[in-house]
Amino acid sequence: MTKLIGEQVLMRIFIGEGDRFGHKPLYEALVELLRDEGFAGATVLRGVCGFGANRVYHTQKLLDLSAHLPLVVEVVDTQEKINTIMPRIDDMMDGGMITLEKATVIRYSREDQK
Repeated sequence: MTKLIGEQVLMRIFIGEGDRFGHKPLYEALVELLRDEGFAGATVLRGVCGFGANRVYHTQKLLDLSAHLPLVVEVVDTQEKINTIMPRIDDMMDGGMITLEKATVIRYSREDQK
């Protein structure tokens, strides 16, 4: 097993599950863009409740199947790759927030896997 350690950038993209880019959910369009651009990986996390700049509270209720729950798209990669993709992400965003922070990465991978 190979263990890689180093400083990278963690980008978190805060959006709502109802946000769209073209005919797709925004989170799907973002993950596809990141994959197509060769990023190491991306994960979409769904929140159980939250609010944004408009102060509207969104929560998951059993009877509310159309809740506009918060989503976070997380991706870790180099500062250079993040800087390169930011203009394209900016064009896709119609609201929300992006945070960037330095992260120490410890990555485990099996040498026989790709």
